[in-house]
Amino acid sequence: MKNFNKQISAVTIIIAAILFSAIPQGLKAQTSYKVIPGKDATIKVLGSSNVHDWTMTSSTIESRGEFKFDEGSLRSLVSFSLSVDAKSLKSEHESMDSRTYKTIKADQFPKITYKLNSAVITLLQKNKYLVKATGELAIAGATQTIVLNVTAVVNPDNTITCTGSQKIKLTDYKIEPPSFMLGAMKVTNDLTIQFNLLYKNNQLITKN
Repeated sequence: MKNFNKQISAVTIIIAAILFSAIPQGLKAQTSYKVIPGKDATIKVLGSSNVHDWTMTSSTIESRGEFKFDEGSLRSLVSFSLSVDAKSLKSEHESMDSRTYKTIKADQFPKITYKLNSAVITLLQKNKYLVKATGELAIAGATQTIVLNVTAVVNPDNTITCTGSQKIKLTDYKIEPPSFMLGAMKVTNDLTIQFNLLYKNNQLITKN
């Protein structure tokens, strides 16, 4: 009977080992990260008009991502989402801010969002990667598929810095470039979105 029990135990261990080895090892290193709010997390919208260039900045950002590591290297971005309060974007002029909120229908659509569909990661150098992220950007109730070229740097403290920029056109989001002062000032159709975001392991944020 003892030998039989030993045989059962041995079989159980073998089966467990087979099942464990069948689990993709990368899943063990898949970690949830969350953006750290504050001065180190900014999104800027840069535009111009026939009068002057302008910039609007927000630090009110919510963002999460599932970063998958294998043997210390970033292998894939499993999921990623980002949300910005439209009315958190501020320029140097309150009058411009209010006009912008009206133009992008901020009362009706209070969030600007981005949701990842897929990502391709290329190693540039140690701990530095190019992430080509394809996803859906929604502004003023309209959604477009865009490809973001993101530079991701894994820092010594295991935080991840993501930076990059993306050009868009207002008309792609069914927004007519506005004009002000009886047409004396006309905003151009082209905008550039710049981002500098710092991510930390979500479990560490919770513990802190």
